[in-house]
Amino acid sequence: MKSYIVGVGMTKFEKPQSRDWQYWDMAKEAGTAALADAGISYNQVEQVPVGYCFQASTAGQRAAYELGLTGVPVYNVNNNCATGSTALMMARQFVEGGIGDCVLALGFEKMKRGALGGSADGGDFKTSPVARHYGIMAAGHGFEMSPPTAQIFGNAAREHMERYGTTAAQLAMVGAKNHRHSANNPNAQFQDVYTVDEILGAKPIHTPLTKLQCSPTSDGAAAAVVVSERFVVRHGLHDKAVEIIAQAMTTDTEASFASGSCIDVVGKPMTQAAGRQVFSASGLGIEDVDVIELHDCFSINELLTYEALGMCDEGAGGKLVESGATTYGGRWVVNPSGGLISKGHPLGATGLAQAAELVWQLRGQAGPRQVEGARVGLAHNIGLGGAAVVTMLRRD
Repeated sequence: MKSYIVGVGMTKFEKPQSRDWQYWDMAKEAGTAALADAGISYNQVEQVPVGYCFQASTAGQRAAYELGLTGVPVYNVNNNCATGSTALMMARQFVEGGIGDCVLALGFEKMKRGALGGSADGGDFKTSPVARHYGIMAAGHGFEMSPPTAQIFGNAAREHMERYGTTAAQLAMVGAKNHRHSANNPNAQFQDVYTVDEILGAKPIHTPLTKLQCSPTSDGAAAAVVVSERFVVRHGLHDKAVEIIAQAMTTDTEASFASGSCIDVVGKPMTQAAGRQVFSASGLGIEDVDVIELHDCFSINELLTYEALGMCDEGAGGKLVESGATTYGGRWVVNPSGGLISKGHPLGATGLAQAAELVWQLRGQAGPRQVEGARVGLAHNIGLGGAAVVTMLRRD
């Protein structure tokens, strides 16, 4: 059975504590927008997977109740930074498995200011779900006083530079590109444009990463209405429908840890495996993709994802971004929304916001950031601990 996204919505992503709202307010805003986009009511929704990392148990119900009190099942989803795409995957599975014809995937996050700890809720590393990941990092690089997530990705960047000759300027080009893209996105947390030199000269977080190459903490929500083909036909939604043609989730395997490399610890093997599954299931390759929203939590992860998805040879991610192949006028447009670096990164909402951007792009509704002629889109969302979700969307 096929599945389609027929409605998407999101809030503007905001700096924490900059707007007077609660998580249920942002969820209501995004969910209402997605339902309105689909042209349906909440009464037609049969299942509701809700993603978040920082709120208490059953916060999904508290948020969904703002949309209606219909008694439908609500599932609380937490998969670190891949939470939003996990909620979307559950929605697709419900539809394709015949459990429901209309499912609302909802994701939100209300965060605290400042850098994240070693896991979604920080806490004691000894009991942390990512203790093994940081243990591998510490064995190879020691442990410094910089924020843990920036440190593990920053050390992956150091390895990439040492192994392949990637330069600090190439890493900064990722930040410059994504900040430039976000200037055309009213939903982005930031719309400022920076030069490569300005990004290199920004506050150091964990060398070689500077502040403008790191995703911020953010408040916000996003949502998607996922339906069956018969629901599309019954309600005349062909003009809104974007098909989920393939989707895969992978978790860590021995390949994540065996090498002792931070490049592997932060998820490159997971991304490679998920990408291969999606390309195999869809019958399409990366060469068929027009627009990509990928998990640039730090600039190095964008380069690693280029390589993991087969956009370039191993180690050539820096050269790819430098060539202009991943921006307007190039082979792909990567993160037209501004990505996590500039659009923002409210963990539970990120994967669904990626889906929203791709739906707008494939419908031709992205305004000044529209990728001309876009018909196939790819989303990549990853979380330490670990999960990688790759989703391919197509508009016929």
